[in-house]
Amino acid sequence: MSEKLQTIFNEMIVYKDLKKSSFLSALGLPSFLRDWLLKRFADDQGAFDAQELLAFVKRYLPHKDEWTAIKNRVIIEREHVKLLARVSADIDIKTGEVSFSLPDFGLTSKETLIEESVWQSCKEQLSRARESWGMVELGYRPAIGKSPEEKGKIKLMAFKDFCPYTIDVDYYKEARQAFSTEEWLDVLLGAVDYNAAGYESAEQKLTMLTRLLPFVEKKVNLIELAPKGTGKSYLFGQVSRFGWLASGGVMSRAKMFYDVAKRQDGLVASNDFVALDEVQTIRFPDVNEIRGALKTFCENGYCNIGTHRVDGDAGIVLCGNIPEETMARDGYANLFETLPEVFHESALIERFHGFIKGWNIPRMTDDLKVSGWALNSEYFCTILHELRHDHTYRAIVDAIVDVPDGADTRDTEAIKRIATAYLKLLFPQVRCAEDVDRHAFEQYCMRRATRMRHTILLQLGILDAEYRGKDLPKLSVRGMDA
Repeated sequence: MSEKLQTIFNEMIVYKDLKKSSFLSALGLPSFLRDWLLKRFADDQGAFDAQELLAFVKRYLPHKDEWTAIKNRVIIEREHVKLLARVSADIDIKTGEVSFSLPDFGLTSKETLIEESVWQSCKEQLSRARESWGMVELGYRPAIGKSPEEKGKIKLMAFKDFCPYTIDVDYYKEARQAFSTEEWLDVLLGAVDYNAAGYESAEQKLTMLTRLLPFVEKKVNLIELAPKGTGKSYLFGQVSRFGWLASGGVMSRAKMFYDVAKRQDGLVASNDFVALDEVQTIRFPDVNEIRGALKTFCENGYCNIGTHRVDGDAGIVLCGNIPEETMARDGYANLFETLPEVFHESALIERFHGFIKGWNIPRMTDDLKVSGWALNSEYFCTILHELRHDHTYRAIVDAIVDVPDGADTRDTEAIKRIATAYLKLLFPQVRCAEDVDRHAFEQYCMRRATRMRHTILLQLGILDAEYRGKDLPKLSVRGMDA
């Protein structure tokens, strides 16, 4: 299959050898940056000069603790400094002035500016998303005049998006037709740095890939409990630049939804997903406050904080560890008893669409690390990000899924939303209802979506007597004999 992958995707693949190469792991770079570097420095056989690559990283990917030295070069020495960074542009409504921020270095828009000529040259790249990754060139404009209100500012001299290829979603959809479903599972695993041969079954592969559903479909809310070492943190925190992983510490309403003092939207407004990792260790200062915001946002995709409305398409993902004795493969144990108090309310849990049984994912070993040609993670995650905006798939699901009379709306929506995400992930080539293999859709999309929702319903019954004995609506796939 490696030859097929190289032939069909050509410029969109890189040679990843995470099993043997400790050099790349030692750099500590997220996958999308690592693959960008490999694409830049590797030859046609995937080999690269480690010293050349390391020199580039040292020069253009500084650590946060080097920021003072960078400011010295820019402000005091008056150098122009280039670095690869995450940048966010901002336009002042009152003055029309354009500024930018570098979130990873704590540089805010109040300290910067983008002059008109520079903005005209890079506005298409910087205005199409809240944040962009690319090569930033920094300079300095000193204070003009002697007014105390007049301050010097760091200015953007140039910006170049680091994406080295054109994202052609239609080509990606067409390319899927060249692979069987079993092959496609392996392609997807390689794209997120895993070796398909290291898995013992298709169930293990599919459970791992279920973590990608919030990457490809808007507002998919999931809960995953898994043993330690199954790669939750890596997949949600290192693979995509479009999501956010919060591990431990404090999570306030201001950080997650809206900071009233700063008048600034929180994480849900600017990310495809917000994953709360090691959720048992996260502290929520005001349980009722965050719970109320979560309930409204998980239900509607927006919430009101004071007079401000926060809108977002982010899925909320809860990730926690679970001891082996609590894993209820066939039983009805309380899986959520170790979750923070904020999640001990059925009205909130009901708004999570599905549950991932992380104990079906093997513990990470070297055999599970990709070693060979695979889709570039940056390219792949950008494709998934773009597919989030394609509503064709949901229309297809609505067309081929029959809903019985009196079906619970939340259960129906949860199953359909998860099934739509699976359809995008596993069968992106379908363009209309007639393209869908109904048996494959039933096996890989509907059946799995129903099981994921069923676990949520069982846990609701443990939390709240109102849900005990409640059955899921029996959704069916139309035309199974077609």
